[in-house]
Amino acid sequence: MSRRAVAIGGGVAVAIGLTALGLEAPRLLERAYRKTPYDDLLGLLTDRDTAARLGRAARTPGFDAKTVAHDLREQLAHQSLGQVVDADIAKSRLAEVKGWVLPESLANLSTLAATAD
Repeated sequence: MSRRAVAIGGGVAVAIGLTALGLEAPRLLERAYRKTPYDDLLGLLTDRDTAARLGRAARTPGFDAKTVAHDLREQLAHQSLGQVVDADIAKSRLAEVKGWVLPESLANLSTLAATAD
């Protein structure tokens, strides 16, 4: 086997390894958060810190984290977050946050992240 074949084969192995690492990198580099009763929901967020910043802006007086978490869990029992968000959009369940229009479930999830922060 020539050196070039070994180099190409090694390159493929490295590429496969980096791809596998890339799929796990967010979990490996993820900030350690304190445990909350909402970790099952907050784990759905790609970027919990950004969601929490949005949630601080979206929080309204009287926000009840337990009720919101219960409602989100019911919605997510048989649907993905994407499906729940799509349903919010289809049914015009939207929230305005500092000029941004968001699906209600996403705004609630973000606000939940802010309360757990």
